[in-house]
Amino acid sequence: MFLLVMSLLLPQPSLDFDYYKTNVEPIFVAKKAGFTRCVVCHSEGRVGFLEELPGGADSWNDEQSRLNFEAVSRLVTPGDPGTSRLLMHPLEPEAGGDEFHNGGRQFASQDDPWFKTLEAWVLGETGQ
Repeated sequence: MFLLVMSLLLPQPSLDFDYYKTNVEPIFVAKKAGFTRCVVCHSEGRVGFLEELPGGADSWNDEQSRLNFEAVSRLVTPGDPGTSRLLMHPLEPEAGGDEFHNGGRQFASQDDPWFKTLEAWVLGETGQ
C-alpha cells in the first residue's frame, strides 16, 4: 500500500516531443532486415495510429509529427516502459513482451537499440 501511495505522489516524467521526433519517430519508417516497417501497418485501418506518409516521403512534416506524437503518447505509460504497449507489443514474449503483435517481433530483447530508444523516451529523456 505504501509503494502504491508513493508512486501516486511522485511526479511522472513527461514525454518530450523533440526527443520523440528526432529519435523515436524515425524508428517507425526505418527498414529492419526481415521485418515490415512499422508505418506500413500502423498508418491505416484499425491498427493505424500514425499519419500516412505523403507519396515518396520518408518522414513526416511538423504537423503530422505532432499528430503522431499525440497518438503514440497514448500507447505508453510515462515512467513505466513495462506497461507501455508501444514497447511490449513488438517485444518477444521470452524477453517480457506480450503475445499479440501480428507484425512480428521487432525487438528480440530489451537490449535492442530501438527498444532502448523507446524506453528512454518513456522514462523522460529529452531532446536537449
